[in-house]
Amino acid sequence: MIKQMPINWTNLQKKYKGLWVALAKNEVTVIASGKTAREALERAKAKSRQTPILTRMPEKVSSFVG
Repeated sequence: MIKQMPINWTNLQKKYKGLWVALAKNEVTVIASGKTAREALERAKAKSRQTPILTRMPEKVSSFVG
């Protein structure tokens, strides 16, 4: 079994806090961002053919143990 290391989005969160981001398949390259998911998706479609991963960057970083 291959273990995948967690992805550190700390720098992305600092730069895009509170915004929706469209990420490439590698989950670290930002294709586009916007105030809404639709805005980020439309901007990503204008820049790239790949289907992005959409996520919203939180305002604050908090810990989660689950």
